[in-house]
Amino acid sequence: MAEPRTIPRAEARRIAVRAQLLDADRALVGGSDDLVDVARHLTLLQVNVTDIVMPAAEHVAWSRLGHAIDAGAVRRAAEVEQSPFEWILQPSPREPHAVALVPTADLPLHRPEMAAAAARGGEWLDQNAGFRQRLLEQLRADGPLPQREIDDTADAPYASSGWNTGRDVAMMLEHLLRAGVVAVAERAGLERVWDLAERVLPPGPSLDAAEAAAERDRRRLRSLGIARPALVGDAGVPVLVEGTRREWRLDEAATAEGFAGRVAILSPVDRLIAERRRMAELFAFDYALEQYTPAARRRWGAFALPILDGDRLVGKVDARTDRDAGALRVARIHWDAEPDRRLRRAVDAELESMAAWLGGRLVVADAG
Repeated sequence: MAEPRTIPRAEARRIAVRAQLLDADRALVGGSDDLVDVARHLTLLQVNVTDIVMPAAEHVAWSRLGHAIDAGAVRRAAEVEQSPFEWILQPSPREPHAVALVPTADLPLHRPEMAAAAARGGEWLDQNAGFRQRLLEQLRADGPLPQREIDDTADAPYASSGWNTGRDVAMMLEHLLRAGVVAVAERAGLERVWDLAERVLPPGPSLDAAEAAAERDRRRLRSLGIARPALVGDAGVPVLVEGTRREWRLDEAATAEGFAGRVAILSPVDRLIAERRRMAELFAFDYALEQYTPAARRRWGAFALPILDGDRLVGKVDARTDRDAGALRVARIHWDAEPDRRLRRAVDAELESMAAWLGGRLVVADAG
């Protein structure tokens, strides 16, 4: 068998950036800049409702579409148009995102995973078959309902080594969400409002499980451009990346030819960097989300936003949204290397654009 071809690391980075619609062109197949098309291309919009700057799904959409959409577009799509739906993906090396907005049109791809989740048992679920039925009956009679209005009639309390102990309603809802039995009808602030999936999601077919898994891998690789086999299975073709070890998989349609970059301010959970090992191997970027790190030990801030410049990750913005004052406040910009005037101006412009999109003004305390 022939040795896979080797590509330069810079080419791999450009393929990854372009696949994530973060190059200057931002183009999709067909040239659409529609939110639904973006979500389908990316396969999901990450849900992290931490609102230090803005929720992750909104940030990911803005960084691809900018002012082509408004700040309420994602919520309208999910709650009114129901073009994506909120779902908990089965945790796996392939998908580091637990909660995501998934295109409703892709339901046939995910129904086998839902069926598998529904079939999985466990001691706590077995003990709470009655609780499950009572919860569903309450939703059928009175839903949609926020979690706080759903009765905790658990037959056996949920126990864990972490903070989920005693969160009986939450844990049952999350199991039923993953199984496709209940769905999130809307969010009231940060609180999810629940209903039966049959009243929220459209009926439809399910693909064969193996066929669906292979298609999910192909689409995931298309959205990443290049990835390790652990993330995308046998999708694409094998390649080696200069300066790294072991095989990668490359989307056969991906190319870095004619690449033109741009400056973008990313969400901490953006798919370009969500798989931290891939981020380190391709971009040599030192970064961690420090939201849960004690303040005295933080290097870049609780919710620092990575800065993309072309095919390089070059810094982090320590920012937060001050809604009372109507301002996006930047405490500091942490540069990985001294920026030139072009880069400083581009980052300033991107932050100004973000502040305007959020409906406020930019306040910078320290440009770094």
